[in-house]
Amino acid sequence: MPTAPFASPLRFGLIGLGNIGKVHCANFAAGKIPRGVLAAASDLRPPPSGTLPGGVRFFPDADAMLASGLVDAVIVATPHPLHRTLGEKVLSAGLHLMMEKPLAATKLDGERLLAHPRKPGQCFAIMMNLRTHPHYRRIRALLDHGALGKLQRVQWTITNWFRPEAYYALSDWRATWRGEGGGVLVNQALHNLDILQWLCGMPVSLRAFCQFGRDHDIEVEDAVTAFLHYENGATGVFTTATGEAPGVNRLEIAGTRGLVILENERLLFAENERDAADHSRSTDDAFGAPGTTVRELECEAGNPSHAGVLANFVETILDGAPLLADAAEGLKSVELANAMLYSTWKNETVALPLDSAAYQAALDRAAAVAPPRRRIIRAANVDMAKSFSTK
Repeated sequence: MPTAPFASPLRFGLIGLGNIGKVHCANFAAGKIPRGVLAAASDLRPPPSGTLPGGVRFFPDADAMLASGLVDAVIVATPHPLHRTLGEKVLSAGLHLMMEKPLAATKLDGERLLAHPRKPGQCFAIMMNLRTHPHYRRIRALLDHGALGKLQRVQWTITNWFRPEAYYALSDWRATWRGEGGGVLVNQALHNLDILQWLCGMPVSLRAFCQFGRDHDIEVEDAVTAFLHYENGATGVFTTATGEAPGVNRLEIAGTRGLVILENERLLFAENERDAADHSRSTDDAFGAPGTTVRELECEAGNPSHAGVLANFVETILDGAPLLADAAEGLKSVELANAMLYSTWKNETVALPLDSAAYQAALDRAAAVAPPRRRIIRAANVDMAKSFSTK
């Protein structure tokens, strides 16, 4: 049982052998998860030859895998609407759980999943792999040490999530309210929403403008601009899209002591000689800004990404190491995504915390009125490395 000490290696089961499931298989096969081994996998369809590492037992039924005694921990990597049901089954089986993003398609389902009973010591984590990126970790350290002073403004334009029609034709559930629960917000940019709140905290309200099927033949949002308001008076703008090429990925965080800019894999820090608020109150120069020193910050090379999150998960279970992203953290990005859609549908500013039941009702209405649409499913070249690009 998960409450007892575990011997190395920790035995993993994987539910879902789609694109991201195959990434996890490859990471285990390459030995990228120290003291972790893939012991079993489950999917509705048998995997193509060579998908699973040698010695991995395949189960066409996830319940049978959970009851097999072959696994200590489970990765759920299925379409979003299945996350809550499968997550509850894993927790009920007494196994450790790593949930692929999102925690659930909606805040309400996420709340219910987090409230599901767990055994003492049972670990429940969320796959927020951008948290392993050296640039974001360096920015987090600056903020934690107060190097930027009081937060004044954050602006993130992240439109290099380009997806052609071939991407949306990979499956019939993709980019639908019923099958995915949303578009760019709950799928691609959810990672950025997680980093946004990880760095700057949750806003107290937001006003969003989502466009649905602006650049694609889909029913969900593929372009979003949202305006954020924070408790201390700071403001933010978050813009994302899957139909813009060439796209942009530029993050700015401004505080009274300086400005951080991340773009094109370069992290710049413009540091004020004095806190801007203090300087403003004391200077006699009517146009005098504080002196500023600009330097590029060095960061560690490489990003362990998914393998790094799983390695931390193993360390947490075997050694008691701090968890990189507890499952409860996964609720915050889902709430931001839901709130942006809800704000658009209501055509008004939405206060946070979001009313999860009201949003669920709105999503159910959107799914109910979505017209049936014939989608021609076709094969396409899939390079998952491009899906994780942060440039």
